[in-house]
Amino acid sequence: MGGKKIGILAIHGDVAEHAAVLRKLKIEPIEIRAAEDFEKIEGLIIPGGESTTIYDLAKTYGLISPLRKFITTPRKNLPTTCSESCRTANHQLPTIFGTCAGLILLVKFGLLNVEIERNAYGRQLDSFEVNLNVPILGSRKFPGVFIRAPKILRVGKGVETLAEFEGTPIFIRQRNIFAASFHPELVNDIRIHKFIFGLKSPR
Repeated sequence: MGGKKIGILAIHGDVAEHAAVLRKLKIEPIEIRAAEDFEKIEGLIIPGGESTTIYDLAKTYGLISPLRKFITTPRKNLPTTCSESCRTANHQLPTIFGTCAGLILLVKFGLLNVEIERNAYGRQLDSFEVNLNVPILGSRKFPGVFIRAPKILRVGKGVETLAEFEGTPIFIRQRNIFAASFHPELVNDIRIHKFIFGLKSPR
């Protein structure tokens, strides 16, 4: 498991929390703060936090164009962690995971075919945790933490819903991109990260 090189956009938000999960999976996280850092990685996490702050800092640091290019450009000889739709010969799109604000940014960048409403689950004081049914993880529930979470109002063509809460998608996949409305990095359950980054069975 230790050979993977997974980056975390490390300019704001739950960077340390995602890093801690990756270390539990024996992956040493790589913090991404400059355009050249994308050359070091084969997958990327865009963490939760304040989406406007992350966007503004990414713009200030000149990261938006390199980030989009990294997400959409197939790379040679990546480990097989993606479906056939993500691979061509020896080239594969990198695996991407956005949580909460990360989901918002992926939509803002035009990389996810979904419509969202920001802060739709309430303010900071309205934060809550609920046990979620995530079929890809098996029968054991997953603790979902919602903090000023975006609501996915509509999913478009090519988007797979991996989990719902009260009839609304909260965990989705579009080709090489996974995104969640909630914060799996804030709980003591590593199954979602393990599933996304291809580390055998998530159960």
